[in-house]
Amino acid sequence: MQNGVLDVEEAPNPTPGQQEIVIDIAAAGVNRADLLQATGHYPPPPGAPTWPGLEVSGTVREVGDQVSRHRPGDHVVALLAGGGYAERVALHEDLALPLPEGLDLIAAGGLMEAACTVWSNFDAAGARAGQTVLIHGGAGGVGTLAIQVARAMGMTVIATAGSDERAARCAALGAHTAVNYRSESFVDAARTYGGADIILDVVGAAYLTDNLAALATGGTLVVIGLQKGSRGEINLGTLLGKRARVIGTTLRSRPHKEKAAIVAGVERDLWPLVPTAVAPVIHGTYPLAQAQQAHDDLAAGNVCGKLLLLP
Repeated sequence: MQNGVLDVEEAPNPTPGQQEIVIDIAAAGVNRADLLQATGHYPPPPGAPTWPGLEVSGTVREVGDQVSRHRPGDHVVALLAGGGYAERVALHEDLALPLPEGLDLIAAGGLMEAACTVWSNFDAAGARAGQTVLIHGGAGGVGTLAIQVARAMGMTVIATAGSDERAARCAALGAHTAVNYRSESFVDAARTYGGADIILDVVGAAYLTDNLAALATGGTLVVIGLQKGSRGEINLGTLLGKRARVIGTTLRSRPHKEKAAIVAGVERDLWPLVPTAVAPVIHGTYPLAQAQQAHDDLAAGNVCGKLLLLP
């Protein structure tokens, strides 16, 4: 990876630590965080491989001598701090889950990062049946899964997208209202439901004022991305008047113990829904050698769901 351009290189085969497993990777999900890392804006945490890749599916190849759950030959999906753009990867067994029954192993490569992001942020916001949730970037990898999870939880779902076609995809996934933000107001859409109890926002500063306007009294704005800016001005009077909360979360930089707890929560609460009510939406697949093309296509903004790399 030089000057933000991805190339295929040789690396030593990973070996498992005492509580680690090595996975032969079937598919690796491509995420916007990978684009940031490739351009030098999102360095991997200490100890992680230097190349991108936050989620994979595959087959367990080797296990450490203290691994208790996984065995060679098991099909698994895994959350990574990095290194998924490869043929193999080593990780702590706590960050891998069995492949959900009925889900294709390749498609599963686009499941884990979004599932952990959605579960952890809904958990932080106290999401529950009967609430209204506004999901920005509804046609993205996280958004497409969040719509399905929220609908399965019994929530009213509003989703935003950048075209009529992408909004229609959000509606097909279960959004009660799908807004083309280029021609419609998501604030007006939220107000028709009395405001959004939860807003899941990948946009950041550019939406801060409108997000506060769209919140219901007692609502929670969860900022999970900064696609359109990291600095914004907040009207504290609106925040106080609505008794609202603004929280920000990340996933990659969390300590291992917190990540393992999120993975366990995903297995408990989301795995029973996969793939009948919740499944990754796969836009396309690429050979590993075409990782740069996958990044370019994701950056162009025309992807609905996830892109996968196949070693």
